Order: sequence, then C-alpha cells, then structure tokens
Amino acid sequence: MRHRVKTNNFSRTGAHRKALARNLVAALIEHERIETTVAKAKTHRPFAEKLITLAKEKNLHNFRRALAILGNDRKTTTKLFDVIGPRFKERPGGYTRILKLAKPRLGDNAPVAIWELVERSEEEVKVDLED
Repeated sequence: MRHRVKTNNFSRTGAHRKALARNLVAALIEHERIETTVAKAKTHRPFAEKLITLAKEKNLHNFRRALAILGNDRKTTTKLFDVIGPRFKERPGGYTRILKLAKPRLGDNAPVAIWELVERSEEEVKVDLED
C-alpha cells in the first residue's frame, strides 16, 4: 500500500533525486525552456516555482538560500535574481508551463514534455522560432 507516500522516487536514491532536481531546475533557469519527461516536469515544478518566488525579492538572505538550494551554482543563481525574478515581480504564481509533446521518446517510449517559463525573454523566443 502507498499510504502517505507523496514523492515520486524515479527508482533513485535520495541524493540522486536531489541532484536531479538541482540539475533540472538549473537547466530551466539557464535555458528558460527544456525538454524532459512529463513525470519529471510535474514532480519538480513546485521546486522551480518556489525558487522563482524567492527571487522576486532580491536580498542577501534570499540569494544565499537559493544558492544553497541550487548547489552553489552562482551563475544560475545570479540569472535567477537579476533576470527572472524581476520579470515575474507582479505575477502571483504559475511561473512555468508544461506542454506535452505528441510523440514519446524514441528509446523507451516515455511521454515527453517541454517545460518552460511562462514569460520568456525575446531573445529566447526568436531562437526557438528560427529552429
């Protein structure tokens, strides 16, 4: 029975799940749009949303909290606070969207989704349109 079991462990150890979450959210912040499985996107969406909420108010305490959560990735944390946080200043929540793709992943037939920030920068949109 699965009573009171809320986490999807993806058949990984706790440390591996933590590293997976850090890497997925760091990639989302860096690229503002990533392609991953639907299950991973849905599971890690609250993690990303909480970091963006933290970045809406730029102070040293919030910066250090985000830095600790992202595993001392200063480049990503700086982008989070300098670019993404101010962009979502007036938005009360719902910073990311998950778009399910029609075709599953070729290797293992896993359902794939695009996980992106709702309000992306103009440069990112232009690059996606060119591809």
